[in-house]
Amino acid sequence: MGKTAAPAIDIGISEKDRAAIAKGLSHLLADTYTLYLTTHNFHWNVTGPMFNTLHTMFMAQYTELWGAIDPIAERIRSLGHPAPGSYAQFGKLASVPDAPAKPPKAMEMVRILVTGHEAVARTARSLFPLADKAGDEPTADLLTQRLTVHEQTAWMLRSLLEE
Repeated sequence: MGKTAAPAIDIGISEKDRAAIAKGLSHLLADTYTLYLTTHNFHWNVTGPMFNTLHTMFMAQYTELWGAIDPIAERIRSLGHPAPGSYAQFGKLASVPDAPAKPPKAMEMVRILVTGHEAVARTARSLFPLADKAGDEPTADLLTQRLTVHEQTAWMLRSLLEE
């Protein structure tokens, strides 16, 4: 007896739209993972008079980012596409630069993270019209959640840089 093929995906979103949305979500996943790694790096390597504050803040931020990775990847899978999951793939897909090789000073870490959160927000926002047009409410909801987190985190970090 042969294996039965899985039925074609029929969730009310065309294959073309599912592919385009999955591609956009792959960029979001790469950006999120890269920002997660940078934030965790800064948590480990921050020094100076604001050590306690930033060490704790960065931990809360990388924990939140870690929790966001799986839902993004699983949404890609729900759309019928493989989720990227290697450093090589993330390096090609991410708009967020990798962490600096040498840990910067604390306030430069904050600046880098502001830029990173704003970049991830732009990636999420750029995908929103496609998800909306395709009637992909789960992706639109995920993007809305991510936009809220990244915009709020950028604001909180930016406030540390104001005099």
